[in-house]
Amino acid sequence: MKRRLLLVLLLAGWWGGPVRAQITYDRILHADKEPQNWLTYSGGLSSQRHSGLKQITPANVKNLDLQWVWQARSTEKFETTALVVNGVLYTVQAPDDVYALDAATGRLFWTYPYTPAPEARACCGRVNRGLAILGDTLYLGTLDAHLLALDAKTGKLLWNVEVAKASENYSITHAPLVVKDKVILGTAGGDMGIRGLIAAYDAKTGKEAWRFNTIPAPGEAGHDTWQGDSWMRGGASIWNTGSYDPETNLTFWGTGNPAPDWDGSKRTGDNLYSDCVVALDADTGKLKWYYQFTPHDEVDYDSTQVPVLADIEWQGRPRKTMLWANRNGLFYVLDRTNGQFLLGKPFVKVNWMDGFDEKGRPRRVPGKVPGGPQTIVTPTVLGGTNWYPPSYSPSTGLFYVSAWENTGTFLGQGGGLPRGTGPNPMGQTNLHVNTKKEEEGYGAVRALDPHTGERKWEFKMTDITWAGVLTTASDLLFSGGSEGYFFALDARTGDLLWKFTVGGQVNSGPMSYAVNGRQYVTVAAGSSLFAFALRE
Repeated sequence: MKRRLLLVLLLAGWWGGPVRAQITYDRILHADKEPQNWLTYSGGLSSQRHSGLKQITPANVKNLDLQWVWQARSTEKFETTALVVNGVLYTVQAPDDVYALDAATGRLFWTYPYTPAPEARACCGRVNRGLAILGDTLYLGTLDAHLLALDAKTGKLLWNVEVAKASENYSITHAPLVVKDKVILGTAGGDMGIRGLIAAYDAKTGKEAWRFNTIPAPGEAGHDTWQGDSWMRGGASIWNTGSYDPETNLTFWGTGNPAPDWDGSKRTGDNLYSDCVVALDADTGKLKWYYQFTPHDEVDYDSTQVPVLADIEWQGRPRKTMLWANRNGLFYVLDRTNGQFLLGKPFVKVNWMDGFDEKGRPRRVPGKVPGGPQTIVTPTVLGGTNWYPPSYSPSTGLFYVSAWENTGTFLGQGGGLPRGTGPNPMGQTNLHVNTKKEEEGYGAVRALDPHTGERKWEFKMTDITWAGVLTTASDLLFSGGSEGYFFALDARTGDLLWKFTVGGQVNSGPMSYAVNGRQYVTVAAGSSLFAFALRE
């Protein structure tokens, strides 16, 4: 009894008491007011992945020291971005084990193990990219397409609901998004013939509130963009976290490729709403607008990147925009209130299209599809960028993205073959020998001007990268890559200011938080989580 009482007291002290524990929706909505915490996958509902902390600066970042390392038991890719709440860090060991750690020391508080059903499948690794929190409850999407609610103080399971059937190739790999009293998430599995969906659940009970199918059924708008019954297993999956705009009450989600990915002969048409951003009413799930980045995709250019929301000046007046560096190699600016196309410009070499029509539809270059004479399409099937999250800095006014350059795919009969991407191109934990020359493909962090799409600077890597980007209010940028470095750049110039060898590939988005006034920066790399702070 005494030991049990001691545990309760320790937990209360660690958590900060029941009043501090409550992560209200208002706190999530105004996450920028408490930069010491990291309350959503992308740091806030606008998904800018920008920290307001300023203790670490371009002048002192050279004094960053490793503070602690937490090593996962899993050998799967570590793609999670952690949450931090009042000094407690929550992360996920792939595929679906949740851990609570002391954010200042890495000490383990509790763990919740979850074993997905044996039939659970994923096209690109048994991964999990993170959690959501509301009140004192954590939310986890699982590889077998369930949504779990856990007590954030103890790790106890509160409820478990099935979103879709794993036996039908559905899975969940991304962090859920909390909007008001709902938890929103979508299903992956587009390469295995699912019909994609986005669903919202009551945060307290797990009861489904609404469901939006990313492929319209007969009688629904857009159904005529699918041939025959191809819509029933047409893909358009979700495998990255969406964003939310409180002024319009819209939540935005990127959708994946149509299926089958390389052969569009039996799914003629634009194949809505694949390769789109869809804007849904957060209360009802009703579609308000959409924009399709790659109509009738036959090169697997999933549009599952994180939508970044930013208020910028556009042609002399304020505009509520959405910034998007797409897997198809193009950077976009859209009006997020109505989906109006404002700008589209390549941020890597692109040869599959040569411009846009007056409505923002890309003009396809003839022959840049599978099935004809062998040709090279750029960027590669894996994209000019992929799922890893970008950043927007209100301080510099620039948009930052990890990109692949000089990469392409040979197209011909029967599909395509990646070129210039190296071994295991979907990312892995361990380092590998990189023998590619620059003309065969390389990774880079690029800074883009949202007003023009112009590249302001780039930081080249010798190998490709699967790392996301973090910026801070002190004009620092953190990222990494397949070379095994975690590094800091000057966000205004791209100059390298600091780097650290983490011993494995960086396949995640960095984040930052503070405990007792001390700023930390963390990143998942290889099979471990690394935390850095200034030398004391």
